[in-house]
Amino acid sequence: MPALLTTEQARAALDRRGISLAEFARQHELNSNLVSDLLNGRKKGRRGQAHRAAVLLGIKEGIVI
Repeated sequence: MPALLTTEQARAALDRRGISLAEFARQHELNSNLVSDLLNGRKKGRRGQAHRAAVLLGIKEGIVI
């Protein structure tokens, strides 16, 4: 299992792939404000779409259905 990323590492990984936050959100059918809130530490990603987004970003361990 890959190691969890910090929010800074997750943002850098998106930059390395040339993907904006908005594009990441569109690709995964997420709200771009939610993705931004996660990467800026305003949300923890405990439930619902925030949890799903955190797992997809690699900043939280979990299962995405």
